[in-house]
Amino acid sequence: MTDSIAQHGGKRERLVASAGDLLHRQGVSATALAHVAEAAGVPLGNVYYYFKSKDDLVRAVIDARTDQVRAMLDTLHTRRSPAGRVKALAHQWVEMRELVARYGCPFGTLAAELDRRDDGLDQEAAKPIGLILDWAEDQFRQMGRRDARELAIAFFAGVQGAALLANAFRDPDIITGHVRHLERWIDTLT
Repeated sequence: MTDSIAQHGGKRERLVASAGDLLHRQGVSATALAHVAEAAGVPLGNVYYYFKSKDDLVRAVIDARTDQVRAMLDTLHTRRSPAGRVKALAHQWVEMRELVARYGCPFGTLAAELDRRDDGLDQEAAKPIGLILDWAEDQFRQMGRRDARELAIAFFAGVQGAALLANAFRDPDIITGHVRHLERWIDTLT
């Protein structure tokens, strides 16, 4: 997802892409700006030209992930039915199941790690998840469901629960199996 940007983008884009990858694989606390600079192929001093602090870089990663979520959700509108769109969303986790089994969900792990902070980054980290919830709620509403918000939460909790279990047991098949379960559940809602 970020490899081509990290290799071909401008310095800022390379820094954000490299930081996103390292934050996902190592976590925020274990990722130093020097690691990000090295991974991006940018001198460490240049990092401070684009970002005043590590927190500013983390915010840029959150913004980039939010943009990625928007773009991904936009592609799902090619599906003809709201149920088909929600199923296609679930398959996004199947597509990244190996990565999720090794490092956790890129959205969930960052939100969980920043959850203990109270400086605003905790709330900002929830932006990609909030977009997904709002989008799923809209899809369930289009299915005629009055309990659309609750269904969106149940859907996302199911995907995130599967991601957590897949990561804990290093078993990507947990995600695949649970997405099949979610598909059957979605079929019962129409």
